[in-house]
Amino acid sequence: MHKKLFSRTFKEKLLIEALLLPALILYVLFVVVPFFSTFYFSITNYNRFHVIDYVIVGFRNYLTVLKMAELRLALLNSIKYAFFMTFFQSLIAIPLAVLLNRKIKGSNFFRAAFFLPAMFSPLVMGFLWQVILGPSDTGLINQLLLKIGLNPIGFLSSKNGFASIIFTQVWQWVGWAVVIYLANLQTIPEDMIEAAKIDGADSLQIFRRITLPLLYPGVTVVTISSLIGGLKVFDIVHAMTGGGPGYSTQTIISAMIQFGFNDGNYSLAAAFGVVFFLIVMLFTLILLGLLKKWEREVS
Repeated sequence: MHKKLFSRTFKEKLLIEALLLPALILYVLFVVVPFFSTFYFSITNYNRFHVIDYVIVGFRNYLTVLKMAELRLALLNSIKYAFFMTFFQSLIAIPLAVLLNRKIKGSNFFRAAFFLPAMFSPLVMGFLWQVILGPSDTGLINQLLLKIGLNPIGFLSSKNGFASIIFTQVWQWVGWAVVIYLANLQTIPEDMIEAAKIDGADSLQIFRRITLPLLYPGVTVVTISSLIGGLKVFDIVHAMTGGGPGYSTQTIISAMIQFGFNDGNYSLAAAFGVVFFLIVMLFTLILLGLLKKWEREVS
């Protein structure tokens, strides 16, 4: 009896491992191997002039990355984008989710309407907003301002370009955050809300003392996803400004493509990719630590 049970358990484990093997092979081929290859090429002089005869140069590329003012600006822009995108997304999405969670007429329509922009590619949305916010000779808003006698606004200028990009992305992705928070709100026990009302708590007190602390799972998902996505942003910047004017809206990924791949300096691009990975990992660990601390305080 024990031998049969052991044999069946062993066969089940073997079957599970066999089913997992293809996924593991794909993960190794497309994640692990590229990462270590990137690190290897980052310590060489591999570029368009040294495709075959490249040599190991140590951490020289990393020093170049840290010394380039354009890359430091790109890093700062990516951090700003990730922070403001995450902050304003949740700032708008949480009240909207609380409102749409109520049984009001047309709530399903508004849920779909808010989520609709998230279904489109950021690249498509970027080109659309580039037409809307463009300069006075092409931008729809500026053409309208000129017709009513007002001065055009440089939405995509070096002064306002990054704010415009953040605005368009908050507009596009706030509906996605609303859906996450709505799913979280529906897990909050209704009797807890009713008990607070019986005790005399008003709507604001209920939100602060019950709803917001219990939104921890949704806040974690939205914050981590928005932060990592914000640090990796490229498509919307490419579509709206191309990283310009100058380097004012350049981000980590767009700078890596421009200074690395477009210029043929592949080892520099690899070094910047490794630096980018470490930055994302650092920010993620810090954020997870803060969210865990919040979870302990509210639990």
